[in-house]
Amino acid sequence: MSSANPLDAWTATKLGLNGSSFLRTELLAYQLLQLRAAVAWVKQRSPFYRRLLGHVDETLPGGLDELRRLPFTTADDLRRNDPPLLCVSQSEISRIVTLETSGTSGAPKRLFFTPEDQEATRDFFDYGMRLPARAGDRVLILFPGERPGSVGDLLVTALHRLGATAIPVGWPLDPADTAALLRRERPDVVVGAPVPLLAVARHGAVSGRLPIRVRSVLLSADYAAPSLRQSLAALWGCEVFEHYGMTEMGLGGGVDCAAHAGYHLRESDLLIEVVDPESGDPVAPGEMGEVVFTTLKRRGMPLIRYRTGDLSRLLPGACACGSPLARLSSIKRRQGGISLGAAGELNMSELDEALFALDAVADFGATFRAGEPPLLQLEIAPVGGGSTDDTALLTTVYRALAGIPQVAAAEHALGLRLSASVSHDGSLHRRVAKRRIAVEVAS
Repeated sequence: MSSANPLDAWTATKLGLNGSSFLRTELLAYQLLQLRAAVAWVKQRSPFYRRLLGHVDETLPGGLDELRRLPFTTADDLRRNDPPLLCVSQSEISRIVTLETSGTSGAPKRLFFTPEDQEATRDFFDYGMRLPARAGDRVLILFPGERPGSVGDLLVTALHRLGATAIPVGWPLDPADTAALLRRERPDVVVGAPVPLLAVARHGAVSGRLPIRVRSVLLSADYAAPSLRQSLAALWGCEVFEHYGMTEMGLGGGVDCAAHAGYHLRESDLLIEVVDPESGDPVAPGEMGEVVFTTLKRRGMPLIRYRTGDLSRLLPGACACGSPLARLSSIKRRQGGISLGAAGELNMSELDEALFALDAVADFGATFRAGEPPLLQLEIAPVGGGSTDDTALLTTVYRALAGIPQVAAAEHALGLRLSASVSHDGSLHRRVAKRRIAVEVAS
């Protein structure tokens, strides 16, 4: 079956093949060769991996099925960086990204990239953006892009290669201003994080002016609840695509096609596994587990079997688009989940699905305070700023929370208390980091 997915032709070129397609067997053979080279490289150049992989025989991995015999790399390894993971001298590094810990203390993670590492990401963005965008399009980028090598900067270069006009704007701090910008610029495509884009779309819808219309949207950088995607598609009359990536991956990881049936993975540069979060053993295709990846061609700071903490599953069977690239289902981020005892675990994904189904909600923050009884506090940013009926909004919020099974069970078993307030100061829109449930210790 032929494929219209532009990532296929790109992958075939990366594999050194003539033509615009490849066989799955050819990709797996390529991945094994690159994996062996990556293991040899880090053992030779990285003090950290020299120690971690010191016991690994030179013949390993003999096949991709032996990948499980290599140890994991973790976020704590990046925070310690002792011994260093870096494989090249600092003079060869063009971009350093510091990721602060999600807690109140602890060393940050630092990622190092060479010019070649970042060029690989630009290349992936070029072809990945051909799914939502095409030559001649005007593409509004609602990501920071001031610094060379930042995600917005990389997208600008990639879109120029595609033949599209990039309109870099930065983080949308004010939904009303950004909605006005969309009306002025009239882009064909908008790229941004899910929650800020929904806030912009909903503010634009209540302004009393003509509806904003774009052809397609690419969501990235955070989880996108199905209710959020559906609302965005309805408000803007657009097709919604999603991208999965993280800084540790080099930003680019995978993107869905027009079939919208999972992220097609950047398999020429990344080897993706899904493992049991507890045992670390591989799970069968279709089963949920933790996403683990290995960088295959990175030279500055390669990562071998890096545990992401993200939950997903590798989808069995072929995609309707005909691509042989593996697909991940929509990511359910584990970070920020809270335990409610026998009631189970509550993640932002469950709160997102319930609350973004409410038309009056532009954004929200959540804080959990353990104790007897525990408390879940919500701060709601309403659509339209101050022009909302707070009492009516909070009534619908409490009703939506009661419909979440874990919340209802925790109310019954633990006496979980719920508290919600409405924020009109715009502070929620100014957050740039990934959203999570904050945890406070009861005083």
